[in-house]
Amino acid sequence: MDGTAILFILAIAGVVAIFLFALKGLLDQLPDVFDSAGRARDAWDRLTKKNDQAPQPDATEEQPPLAVSPASSEEPPAAA
Repeated sequence: MDGTAILFILAIAGVVAIFLFALKGLLDQLPDVFDSAGRARDAWDRLTKKNDQAPQPDATEEQPPLAVSPASSEEPPAAA
């Protein structure tokens, strides 16, 4: 009977260890799942967004230089 009790305790400990290992693996994947869900939600919002407004440039993008108006005081170079 003593040998059976020891085997039973070892079996329970093994099952608990396997369960904890699987739970840790699942919990380690949750941040990546939440990040992916956020990116998918953002992409869906961009897809379904109405085009009522012109797209606004990002604050990190460099603005192109303004073109010089043709009514400036300088004359273009003359052709030879």
